[in-house]
Amino acid sequence: IHTPHQDKMAAQGMKLTQFYVASPDCSPSRAALLTGNYPKRIGMHKHVIFPQYDYGMHTDEHTIADMLQDNGYATGMFGKWHLGHRPGLLPTDQGFDEYFGIPYSNDMSTFHRDGKTKYQYNLPLLRNKEVLEWEPDQHNLTKRCTEEAVAFIETNKDKPFFVYIPHAMPHIPIYASKEFEGTSKRGLYGDVIEEIDWSVGQVIETLKKHNLDENTIVMFATDNGPWEPFKQYGGSAGPLRGAKGTNWEGGQRVPCIVRWPGKVPAGTVQTELTRSIDILPTLADITGSKLSDNKIDGGSIKGLLLGEKNAKSASDTFIYYSS
Repeated sequence: IHTPHQDKMAAQGMKLTQFYVASPDCSPSRAALLTGNYPKRIGMHKHVIFPQYDYGMHTDEHTIADMLQDNGYATGMFGKWHLGHRPGLLPTDQGFDEYFGIPYSNDMSTFHRDGKTKYQYNLPLLRNKEVLEWEPDQHNLTKRCTEEAVAFIETNKDKPFFVYIPHAMPHIPIYASKEFEGTSKRGLYGDVIEEIDWSVGQVIETLKKHNLDENTIVMFATDNGPWEPFKQYGGSAGPLRGAKGTNWEGGQRVPCIVRWPGKVPAGTVQTELTRSIDILPTLADITGSKLSDNKIDGGSIKGLLLGEKNAKSASDTFIYYSS
């Protein structure tokens, strides 16, 4: 699988090789990233949110978007939310000025590649809180979300901004646009990953185009390990044991790359323990944003990212549980 943009991002930044997400499943992992908390603390630990569920992440939680919005940042999200889709639970209720994407996983609908019905629900594509389309063509989701994110950056290039791009892919069922389908030696899964790599390149090129490159920190990671039952369509954890849905390394230890030219030392590897729950307090530290009064479990890893001598992990402990 060819990923030249991610490879270049790693060469120009830092690879975190001991980076752990707080859950091996979608919804609790995303809640942890956005709030800096273990999912159990905020009641988001019971597996994933399905279309029939009435609950989601409580709006009293203070997300990265809330924190940066309070500090004058424009905030936009483009991709899969999966933290509640009922009124009052969407991204624009949780600190995001703009939202474009799908509210839950792309397999939670009546339409499937094999023509079989899995759920008695339809998949909406939303802009903010409005349904733009029902059952959008998933071949184009990665491309469309990327284009929306690029447009958001260009609109807000003259002020601070925060962009969150959680692509729907490579969650099963996987799709690639016509520009990428059939182009990878790794088959459809490779096509999907190479299109996500293209997306990374589009974001970084947009930053360079507007001379924002050295003033923007870019982070790339995934929310859990590969989906093992789907074999060649579900990805691989390489030498690590386990996968999505398990508490083994393959389920919760994921790739992470951080790039910030002139700040994060180029071509470095960080082997200290780092966690997705550390991202919120780290961004607060970097941007001078105020943390809420809510208790959080993460801590700043700014020193590690900047390559400061003798910098340590925010904690020597990572707590995990079976969902």
